[in-house]
Amino acid sequence: MTTTLPAVPAGAAGTRGGGAPARRRSERQPVSAWLLAPALILFGGFALVPLGGAVALSFTSWNGLGTPAWLGLDNWGAVLTDHVTWLTLWITLQVMVGTWLVQTPLSLLLGVYLAPRGRWRAWMAAVYFIALLMSSSAVALVFKNLLDPNFGLAGPAGPGFLRHSWLGDPNTVLIAVILIIAWHFVPLHTLLYHAGARQIPGSLYEAAQLDGAGTVRRFFSITMPQLRYTIVTSSTLMLVGSLTYFDLVFVLTAGGPGYATRLLPLHMYLTGFTATEMGRASAIATILAVVGLALSLGLTRLSGFTRMQSQQEGM
Repeated sequence: MTTTLPAVPAGAAGTRGGGAPARRRSERQPVSAWLLAPALILFGGFALVPLGGAVALSFTSWNGLGTPAWLGLDNWGAVLTDHVTWLTLWITLQVMVGTWLVQTPLSLLLGVYLAPRGRWRAWMAAVYFIALLMSSSAVALVFKNLLDPNFGLAGPAGPGFLRHSWLGDPNTVLIAVILIIAWHFVPLHTLLYHAGARQIPGSLYEAAQLDGAGTVRRFFSITMPQLRYTIVTSSTLMLVGSLTYFDLVFVLTAGGPGYATRLLPLHMYLTGFTATEMGRASAIATILAVVGLALSLGLTRLSGFTRMQSQQEGM
């Protein structure tokens, strides 16, 4: 005996398998907009409104007291023609590239090394991540005392290779700052690679090992490709985050000696609160925001971040 199934309308079929009808999709769109509303309100209140205030102040003359006086484009002309502004941009670029070159290989290797489960590896990771709990100012104070040429490790009682005024020599201060920044932030990026490496299926390594692939070959053929999205995320955080280094450098060197470590955010602070030129400082702040936004969008576009797809599909 055969049973004849009733015909299912095309619209009803879409509700079971292929997808929701257009009417229901359109009904869900306002819900997604409402879910985005809190984030948009916070972003507008804490990002767009202050940025708009900085842009408005960049066209005025203001010393932090009294009423701002309209200047037009004078502040922008003074900032863009000042050699110190371009020098700070160049120093910021050096710190950006230098910290990326130091942090990326170290955090990648440490993250992959600490990924396998084990009691001693977990203990080692917990000790290593303590640096994340320390504030940048505290880290700067510790290293400033350690590298003091009078009573620190760089003094007469320290090892021979450290007996040098690392923070007082214009030729070595930038290297010292880059290494200190890396020491402080490598644990953060190690945590990212640690989490990413733990998501790689063990079956890939087992199959490669059966094919005779060694440790180095498995690292470059499996680990690196599987972590490419993590590398993009970590690199974006490193490069864009390097535009916000202020407290650590300020406590370490205050931008000196001379202009050797005067990064763009530090230049903004010194212009506004030391020289009391809030209008020019606001113009520098706007430049800083534009550079950060352009860098973030450029990295996202060039790396294909918006086209990322799951690498676990079919595993």
